[in-house]
Amino acid sequence: MPDPKRKFDLEERTFEFAKSVRGFVKKLPRTLCNTEDAKQLVRASGSVGANYIEANEGLGKKDFRLRLKISKKGS
Repeated sequence: MPDPKRKFDLEERTFEFAKSVRGFVKKLPRTLCNTEDAKQLVRASGSVGANYIEANEGLGKKDFRLRLKISKKGS
């Protein structure tokens, strides 16, 4: 059972995740494969939070669920 005192801070956590991915990518050796994979990883890490934020601004419950599914699919 979730802790009722715990703050639901998914927006903040996805932002921190995207920042940590960028820090990780900076440490990778510069190779052709790493460069292409790193670009995709950075885009994907940022899109999770962006999709979540968009889901919160949905028009209704049905729209929220759809956008949340899209967000979960990107992670």
